[in-house]
Amino acid sequence: MARQSPQRPDADEPELDDTDAAAAADEVEEDRPPADRALWDEVRIDPVEIALPAGTGFTLRAYRQARELTPTDVAERDQDDPFLARRQVVETEEDEEVVILDEEFAALSAEEDDEDEEKDAESRRKGKADASDDEKAEADEDDAEDDEDEAGDEEVPVFLTHKGRLLLFKTPESLVTFIRSGAPNDLSQLDSWNELSERLEPADIAPLDEDTYELDLVVENLRGGHDAWDHELLIEAGEIARDLAYALRLPAVLDMLSAGSSLDDLDEALRASVNGGVGGFLGRRRLKKIGAQTASLGWRTIVGKISAVVDWRD
Repeated sequence: MARQSPQRPDADEPELDDTDAAAAADEVEEDRPPADRALWDEVRIDPVEIALPAGTGFTLRAYRQARELTPTDVAERDQDDPFLARRQVVETEEDEEVVILDEEFAALSAEEDDEDEEKDAESRRKGKADASDDEKAEADEDDAEDDEDEAGDEEVPVFLTHKGRLLLFKTPESLVTFIRSGAPNDLSQLDSWNELSERLEPADIAPLDEDTYELDLVVENLRGGHDAWDHELLIEAGEIARDLAYALRLPAVLDMLSAGSSLDDLDEALRASVNGGVGGFLGRRRLKKIGAQTASLGWRTIVGKISAVVDWRD
């Protein structure tokens, strides 16, 4: 829609200065009623807004027990993925699992891992020597039982996806049109999907602040150095990246964010630093030991891999 030229105020009407205009805008914002969350609470699905380097889009996310979901089918997507083809060739030739990551990040991470291993080698050997055979056997048995239970009972994320690709819509109207169309997607397996498709209106597509993510800002923020790091931005980026990596079946991203990785250490230090007291102090000290270059390169890879499996819809 073409923008209309602003009309000049009548001579009898006083002009508002910048302060008055800002106050008027704030008053309009306060008078605007909040979006009705009743529908989303009933269907247990939420609208999500994600900003990527290519643009910003809306999608949907839900959490359900793993045993209730059929994972997205990535066969067609992976056939067109040259990196996966390269990985399959390496696995065939060397008969071992290989994950192809960003080369710069992998090299830097390897250097940090070598340093950490040298520092921790003695403590690991001591810990192994202190553990009895009975304690090890009992721990292994407990872990196996826990893994079996968690495999079905754990709540896992599922997005508006299809054939291994995340569907992102540039406007609420296009998202609603898609949902009402009955087009195939992975959320349609939910028992509340039909109710959502019948009742959803464009005005309902109003993500909460905690469901709005700015992945497009992460790499640049990390490049700014430790003092410029936006803790909330980076923590939220880690949350959505893990959810997307699981739902979209991106093992390389899950590996980069897994427990013990350099990016997981960054996430833990960020979370600790936002807390007060001794924990916050120790978290801030840990952050200063994390390489900004390694973190930015790692997140560049993650954002790139997520962007590569997005299906943009107008």
